[in-house]
Amino acid sequence: MAGHKNIVMRMLPPKATQDLLRKYRIPFPESFLAGSEDDAAKAAQKAGFPAVMKVESPDIIHKTDAKCVIVRIRNSGEAIAAYLQILKNARKHSPKARVDGVRVSGMIPEGTLEVIIGSKHDPQFGPVLMFGLGGILVEVLRDVSFRIIPLERKDASEMVREIKGRKVLEGVRGQKPVNMRLLENTIMKVSRMVWENTGKGRKIQELDINPLFIDDRNVWAADVRILV
Repeated sequence: MAGHKNIVMRMLPPKATQDLLRKYRIPFPESFLAGSEDDAAKAAQKAGFPAVMKVESPDIIHKTDAKCVIVRIRNSGEAIAAYLQILKNARKHSPKARVDGVRVSGMIPEGTLEVIIGSKHDPQFGPVLMFGLGGILVEVLRDVSFRIIPLERKDASEMVREIKGRKVLEGVRGQKPVNMRLLENTIMKVSRMVWENTGKGRKIQELDINPLFIDDRNVWAADVRILV
C-alpha cells in the first residue's frame, strides 16, 4: 500500500467513540465529563459509588502510567480530591498536554475478568484483529491471538480458545467461567465495526479496547482508544 506511512492519524473524540460503540451494540459504562470540582462531585453522584475517574486528554494515551486514573471513589469529597489530583498529575506528566477535563464513571462489579480486543491496519493484509487477556497481563505475557478481518464465527471461537490463558476464562479457583458466547459475539461486533469503517471517509487505523470487562452475564468496554 503505497503512501500508507504518510497517513496522518488522530484519536476519535470520546463522544464519537461512544456513538460508534452504541451503533454496534458494544456496552460501555455510562460516564460524565467533569470540568470543575463541583462537576466532579455531581458526576460521581450520577455515576454511582464506588466511582472511577480518569483524565480526558487526547495527548495522554497511557493514563494509568501517568497516574491519571483513580478508582474506588466512595463519596463526593473523594471525587473532588481525585479531580484535583488527576489534573496535578496530568500537568506533571505532560505539561503541554491538552486536558479537556476528567471522565467519571461507575466502577465495574467485582469478579469480572479483563481481556483486550485490538485492531491494526497491516500494510499487506489490511485490518487485523487481536485478542488476549487484558490489563497489564497483555504486556507481561504477550499471550494473544490474531485473525484477518472480517471474521467468521469459528474465527472468534478459535481466537478465544487458542490463547494459553484460556483456562482463566473457563474459571479457576472458584471463579465463574466467563460467558464465552457473549465474548465471541463482542469480538464479532468489533470485527464488523472495524470492517465497515475501513476504506471510507472515516477509516479506523487502530483500535484498542483494554480492558474489556466480562463475567458470566455481562460485558463492558471500559477503556476504548480509536485512531482514524
